[in-house]
Amino acid sequence: MWNKMKNSVNASMEKTIDSLKHQLTRIRTGRASDSVLDGITVDYYGMSSPIKQVGQVSIPEARLLQIQPYDKTMIPAIEKSILAANIGVTPSNDGNLIRVPFPALTEEKRKQQVKEVKKVAEEAKVAVRNVRRDQNELVKKAEKDKTISEDESKKVQKEIQDVTDKYIKIIDEVIKLKEQEIMTI
Repeated sequence: MWNKMKNSVNASMEKTIDSLKHQLTRIRTGRASDSVLDGITVDYYGMSSPIKQVGQVSIPEARLLQIQPYDKTMIPAIEKSILAANIGVTPSNDGNLIRVPFPALTEEKRKQQVKEVKKVAEEAKVAVRNVRRDQNELVKKAEKDKTISEDESKKVQKEIQDVTDKYIKIIDEVIKLKEQEIMTI
């Protein structure tokens, strides 16, 4: 029973870690990152398209993002989409490409970003704990139905807790790295 359950627990918790890492890429650190454009779309001839699909994105400097649209008529629409996304940057263009400068974060803004990171981390921990709770309920139900013994139930619940602890530790490590990245000037 535990082997099938272990695969399910690990897969669910791994998805939570992947989601956490994806969410963290959207939190600004003061350095240019094309991941801040994830989720920002632009109207491209009637279709909503990600910015990365309507232009080439590059990072020529640590605090500068450049977008070279494949179609220059898209420049105003791309700028408008970036401004509407409210990611804390103001794009500018020279008629050929869009420059998105990333201002250095103030100490206050850094602390605010760290709070946001901790909030995202807590949500990830809750998701991991929910997986643990759901799996423990399945084990208790199996014990109640006499499918497994009480000893086996306790053993499986302990193993579920061990896996949960492992993933909580991974979340803490990911968050610690992100906090260091934000607080580094």
